[in-house]
Amino acid sequence: MNRIPTLTLLFCAISLVVIPTSAGGVTIAWSPVGNPGNALDPLTGHGAVAYSYNIGTYDVTNSQYAEFLNAKDPTGANTLGLWNIGMASATFGYGGINFNAGNADGDKYTLVSGRENHPVGNETWYSAIRFANWLNNGQGSGDTESGAYTLLGGTPTPSNGLSVTRNAGATVFLPSEDEWYKAAYYNPGTNSYFLYPTSSNVPPIASPPTPLANHANLTPTGAATFTDVGAYSGTASPYGAFDMAGDTWQWTETLNGVARVQRGASWVDSPSQTASSYYYVIPPQSDAGNNGFRLAMIPEPSTLVLAALGFGALAAFAARRRQSTRGETMQLFRWRPAPPRDVKGARFFPTLVPSTP
Repeated sequence: MNRIPTLTLLFCAISLVVIPTSAGGVTIAWSPVGNPGNALDPLTGHGAVAYSYNIGTYDVTNSQYAEFLNAKDPTGANTLGLWNIGMASATFGYGGINFNAGNADGDKYTLVSGRENHPVGNETWYSAIRFANWLNNGQGSGDTESGAYTLLGGTPTPSNGLSVTRNAGATVFLPSEDEWYKAAYYNPGTNSYFLYPTSSNVPPIASPPTPLANHANLTPTGAATFTDVGAYSGTASPYGAFDMAGDTWQWTETLNGVARVQRGASWVDSPSQTASSYYYVIPPQSDAGNNGFRLAMIPEPSTLVLAALGFGALAAFAARRRQSTRGETMQLFRWRPAPPRDVKGARFFPTLVPSTP
């Protein structure tokens, strides 16, 4: 079993970057991803990134998303579909954000006790990039329809939905598949790739939260619901990001046909589905219960110096470790239309068929 113990935790600690916010606003912890110009993974063809960037150390949480909802939808009109019934606690038993019509404006969305730091679920791709836009624009009254992405039409599904791409100069955004993949699998000490996003070449162990290495919230012996982000404190990606295996399927920016790519697997999925050779492609309007996301950003120049110190220490440590032999056959999956959904509009599993890249 491969481990990145104390050094990874130290690396995460120095990677905390606070986005300038209004009072009471959202802060994001970031893990720097250096080694620009790394080669792609020969197993899958993914992971090459030409520049340095930061990946969110954790998934976006219910607490962070509720702050966004109350800021951008204070009256509860929900014209952009930023909230859906699947996020409520009573719908499926795991939601973390309730809507309370009788509350004062700016306090319509309330957190479920004990689930504040669970990853937000039931997220459409459009809601995720609107959250990114809001951060990109400084939070508070920041716009959701421009910034990192330009969304047209003023409707939950933008009129230009399938042509949305990252704008030049974006600072906070959804990671592309390559950005997510590198942060999850690339080993900077050996200039190669792990098979799993837990700094390991063997599948993570499904278990309740633990400080042990190479464990994750997966089926059949995981927590059987969402857990607090970072609860698997001994398991991180090579760059110090937590929960890149399990808890939620995480949206990426990358378009595949008429769908967007997800990676990472959720608490209802098996350890094998966290492998580098697995991804899902899901329609961007999907609000499946296990849809979540983390963000990425281009760091300010001053933070790159601190990141470089962390990279140097991490690379020196990782270089002393041996990586086990690969040899897994790539298995990719593609979405196809599922049976009709129930009246609440939530679908937990995409229907999948084997596919080629």
